[in-house]
Amino acid sequence: MQKKRVDFLKRFMTTVCPTGYEEEAARVWREEADPFADRTWTDVSGNAIAVLNEDAPFRVMIAGHLDEIGFLITYVDDHGYLSFTGLGGWDMAIVPGQRVRIRTAKGLVLGVIGRKPIHLMKDEDRKVLPKFEDLWIDIGAKDKAAALKLISLGDPAVIDYGIEELRDGIIVGRGIDDRIGAFVALEALRLLKEKNTKLGVYAVATVQEEIGCRGAQTSGFGIDPQVGIAIDVGFCTDYPSMDEAKKKWGEVTMRGGPILTRGPNANPVLFRRFIDAAEKNKIPFQVEPYPRGTGTDGNAIQLVRGGVPTAIVSIPNRYMHSPCELVHLDDVENAAKLIALTVAGMTTKTSFIPS
Repeated sequence: MQKKRVDFLKRFMTTVCPTGYEEEAARVWREEADPFADRTWTDVSGNAIAVLNEDAPFRVMIAGHLDEIGFLITYVDDHGYLSFTGLGGWDMAIVPGQRVRIRTAKGLVLGVIGRKPIHLMKDEDRKVLPKFEDLWIDIGAKDKAAALKLISLGDPAVIDYGIEELRDGIIVGRGIDDRIGAFVALEALRLLKEKNTKLGVYAVATVQEEIGCRGAQTSGFGIDPQVGIAIDVGFCTDYPSMDEAKKKWGEVTMRGGPILTRGPNANPVLFRRFIDAAEKNKIPFQVEPYPRGTGTDGNAIQLVRGGVPTAIVSIPNRYMHSPCELVHLDDVENAAKLIALTVAGMTTKTSFIPS
């Protein structure tokens, strides 16, 4: 991948972007799109949108969600300790002992998630996962008044991890689920600009996916696409402890190429066009059978208005919903290429009615 693309990805990934608080990431994404998109804007829900050929009657929506899992400050006690809850789904084994950055009106505030030391716990307490009410955030404030000078109730927070290259094209960071999908949507739009597409193509960085694909619902209704493509991350099963998972999710490997969902949430004609484009252009891919609506933006887009033929393209991901998610840049780049090639092969007369 070109260095300038990686540099943008790193800048994009360092934004603090928990569910419902996506403004900073949306701004960075739009700034990157402005030089080549015909128009960019943010809608009332917070979705960032960049379009080519806005007046074209045939519209393709390519969506990846901006938001990451995070925390929400709910209470401050008299001693200045902060109570908090989750934004999105957390593995509670990961949460204690982490550093966090709280996004406030005055900037980022550093804190740590506190818990009673294991030495002082009862035996039975050591064996159970903590609940949010068992934890607190310590920002070093001497009392409640001092804490409230720094933060406000409802401020969001994320675990304090950045993005790094692990080695050989593998990157590690928090929030890869799913700013990597919003990145791919923008890269696909860039490639389609180079291909001089005549279709109306809308790249959308959606919001609030982690609490029910809400941004995809509103932006999908507003765009009213003829085709929808959702980009997310998918479960790698190529590391220890995943033998049972292979029976459910299939054999998915990093560097194996983007994952194409097959099942009720994927239009079979559109799925076949992705396979054909991948095989014709020698792009590696993997297939994930999925028996129902997925937990991705693809589920929301498919059900917009009278229904939208939808595909779901996922980036193989290790350690999802942790601060140390891993993806390979080759899979990221191949996903953008495959989406662009598949869309470039469509015309206004292309039918997606299953037969």
